[in-house]
Amino acid sequence: MTTWTSDELDKIGTAEELEIASLRRDGALRKPVTIWVVRDGDDLYVRSVNGRGSGWFRGTQARHAGRIWAGGVEKDVTFVEEADPGVNDQIDAAYLTKYRQYPQYVAPMVTPEVRAATLKLVPRSTSS
Repeated sequence: MTTWTSDELDKIGTAEELEIASLRRDGALRKPVTIWVVRDGDDLYVRSVNGRGSGWFRGTQARHAGRIWAGGVEKDVTFVEEADPGVNDQIDAAYLTKYRQYPQYVAPMVTPEVRAATLKLVPRSTSS
């Protein structure tokens, strides 16, 4: 299994924003969308502020694969849904800490609807 390097974790985890594009069924990348990203330990997470119904989130459900760009890193990833309440509590704390300067925007990121649209970003080799 491919893992993040500490350099990738640092660069992506401290980036203000991340570009994310899921793979279409035919293998082509969808148009990238700009979202927030947080780090929890050696893992990176994203959430859809519009919940599971947003276009980009629905796109991740077709092939569970795509590409991200953040902090000078471009990486192919697998999208893994995160439903563990304890892990989601830690992700809440990461969002509230990292984006505290945007209280009106970060508050929605920790609601039950948005927590239900949490994805762990798992790096994958380009040969998969």
